Amino acid sequence: MAVTSGMREALLAEIRRRTSVDDAVAEAFLKVPRHMFLPETPVDEAYRDEAIVTKRAPDGLPTSSSSQPTIMAAMLGQLGVRPGDRVLEIGAGTGFNAALLATLTGPEGEVVSVDIDPDLVAGARTHLANAGFTGVNVVATDGAEGFAAGAPYDRIIATVGAWDLAPAWLEQLAPDGRLVVPLDLYGVQRSVALERAPRQTSRRWRSVSAVSCGFMRMRGPSAGPERYEVLDPKTGLMVFLPDGRDADGVLTALDGPIAARAVGTGLPSDPGPLFDGFTLWLAVHESRWCTLSETSGTRLPSSPLELHGVSPSLGILDGRSLAVLTTDRGEVVAQGYGADGRRLADELAEHARAWRAAGRPMTDTLHIDAYPAPSAVSTAPRTPVIEKRHTTLAITWP
Repeated sequence: MAVTSGMREALLAEIRRRTSVDDAVAEAFLKVPRHMFLPETPVDEAYRDEAIVTKRAPDGLPTSSSSQPTIMAAMLGQLGVRPGDRVLEIGAGTGFNAALLATLTGPEGEVVSVDIDPDLVAGARTHLANAGFTGVNVVATDGAEGFAAGAPYDRIIATVGAWDLAPAWLEQLAPDGRLVVPLDLYGVQRSVALERAPRQTSRRWRSVSAVSCGFMRMRGPSAGPERYEVLDPKTGLMVFLPDGRDADGVLTALDGPIAARAVGTGLPSDPGPLFDGFTLWLAVHESRWCTLSETSGTRLPSSPLELHGVSPSLGILDGRSLAVLTTDRGEVVAQGYGADGRRLADELAEHARAWRAAGRPMTDTLHIDAYPAPSAVSTAPRTPVIEKRHTTLAITWP
């Protein structure tokens, strides 16, 4: 199929429908031919506003993809690249985002893209060369180490999910620079733009914006403890645990007694606020939270969460008991399983009531202060604090 400018214009129109895009980013999407970075993908599919998996592990789980263009555009907006900037990208992928960055920096700028996977590096180099972007330096190295030879950078962007802020990124960023990273907030990712706090000597970083996102997670020594586990290959039953704890209790709970009643939560039935707001609230306030999904089974109740064809069940796992959100006659309720299912359902409903009482905060009002770890962080009562290897994060909704 012949590629026409109409395809890029249609893609940009869809991006504009879903997020705000400044003129420079819009122009970059019109100039860079996405299909040349996805040579194995039909051209019409390359210009859909969808993430496209480009590599899978032996177990079938995806390890690399070309990100959804809307998310890419939103993150580039957060990054605020200027002509002449020096930019470091963590996660080369197909090379498409590096080409967008090179378009934004212009001929006076410089773009370095690093990836831990040599196959992806080789592919990105080929795609960039074929598309005419010969000035991008693509390097095979662990992204957590950055690329000191090109520092300092005016902008650093990670296009891979990061469990923590790598010290090298902060060290290699110019004093007035900005970092954009899909940051793990106890299992939930948000693209967070961070800058050094002004007039501070404590090396504190503060967020200036946050956007919902979902990315492949970093591999290697910087990977976090979170894990996915397939519990039943026949039905595709899978669990995600943000802290990598034992998942044996899930099957026991689902096969055990169901709580006598479901608990009303007062949550909205619209999946958008549930994904954007309540899921994040639960993640940073509840250490036992989890998500479950299945492809062809009936063990899980219907989930009120549905986005891009995926309907995960959100809840709390405690030992061999479980509670998840479900729907009952149009109302979002908490359903318990196992001996302590009723107690967990009550606790899940209480988290929902707390979120509502706080004004149903969403991602767009999220604020994060990042301190070197360990740090003595002074916060208001009940402020969620997440301790990482290198940083301590204080979560607020001002």
